[in-house]
Amino acid sequence: MLIQRGGLKVVAGLGISGVAAVNFLHKQGYRVAVTDSRQNPPGHDQIPAEIKTSFGELDLELLLSAEEIVISPGLDPKIEQIQEAVKQGIPVVSEIQILRRATDKPIVAITGSNAKSTVTTLIGIMAQAAGKKVAVGGNLGRPALDLTNDDPELYILELSSFQLEATSNLNADVAVVLNMSEDHLDRHGDMFGYHTAKHRIFQGVKKVVYNRDDSLTRPLVPDATPMQSFGLNAPDMNQFGILKDTDGTIWLARGRERLLKSEDMYIQGTHNVANALACLALGEAIGLPLDTMLETLKTFKGLEHRCEFVKEVKQVRYYNDSKGTNIGATLAAIDGLGAAIEVKGGRLAIILGGQGKGQDFTALRESLTKYVKVAVLIGEDAPIIEQAIQGTTTLLHAQTFKEAVELCQKNTQANDVVLLSPACASFDMFTGYPQRGHQFVELVNALN
Repeated sequence: MLIQRGGLKVVAGLGISGVAAVNFLHKQGYRVAVTDSRQNPPGHDQIPAEIKTSFGELDLELLLSAEEIVISPGLDPKIEQIQEAVKQGIPVVSEIQILRRATDKPIVAITGSNAKSTVTTLIGIMAQAAGKKVAVGGNLGRPALDLTNDDPELYILELSSFQLEATSNLNADVAVVLNMSEDHLDRHGDMFGYHTAKHRIFQGVKKVVYNRDDSLTRPLVPDATPMQSFGLNAPDMNQFGILKDTDGTIWLARGRERLLKSEDMYIQGTHNVANALACLALGEAIGLPLDTMLETLKTFKGLEHRCEFVKEVKQVRYYNDSKGTNIGATLAAIDGLGAAIEVKGGRLAIILGGQGKGQDFTALRESLTKYVKVAVLIGEDAPIIEQAIQGTTTLLHAQTFKEAVELCQKNTQANDVVLLSPACASFDMFTGYPQRGHQFVELVNALN
């Protein structure tokens, strides 16, 4: 596909994806400039010296002189300067749009409120194990435009709603919205706005994978589009799901065919069974051999900060789910671990709280009542969460993270689980969810 090296490309917002966009466009021979509201935006020292920069505020004059604006996902397209450019007819696109123009290689596109990093990583490992030259990134790990340096035969992209709202006609070879629950409503306004952004992933898609357990993941696409589903129930012919033996053994299955016992997977919990089934459906859509995918499921250990097993102390297991930054992620962790320990009489102690992003925490009530013996509340929006979940379980408050971990230890016994899955962003107390997770791991490792 020919790239038009015409007018000025202005990258709005630097950071990881902005740096990748500047460097990619510059290397392709475009005229490029960059503007950012921050005086010293991250990555400003990683772009060529000859690139025109305007930092300290978004430069409206520069934006209005652009042939096209490449907007970083962290920047809300509704802000005044970007809207002014839109009114002047200047296209505003994401770095994902630039990638789509620059390659004709197949793209596997993955989004969802939760589990997208796990599924993206896992399907990437499956593709590598099958001998594919694959590049994995996007919202996870490496920015999409950096991946072009690998010259892969296949792109596997995790995409956020922020990236998708400025992406049109991705024309992915296969795309999935794994699940939908409230998140980023402070940016998208309401669930309809959030849903609309997520479903842009299906524009021009060749094959669809959707979650039978979540009607919001099924897209409206032309009837001729091949569709494959996964779900935590008995599957129809050629679909993926689970079958149960009379002794309670759960099998990952395709139609009536039993493929793998869930207990033979390294990652545990019903939410991870759903993730594995999603990967099998995606892998089938791009022609990966089934036996290779099943072998990968036996060894994949999951991601750091995503229901990551930390340590067992006095027969209590500790899990770090710091990446659980919204209600849907936390529900998956509570239900997945809660159901697994219930058979031995175990209950959960959970650490909740941080910045709530306008979510409705009453959605946690049923699962807290069913599986949780104590919830320790921390952070900025602890009072809002307390009001929403009052009466479900014992609620305690901690002023520090250390105190939260100690309260969990004090209130648990053999066969219980302590879970950090805050359902909130972390920026009130930490630089991000990785720092929150690392601190939790340190505190747990110090317990005796």
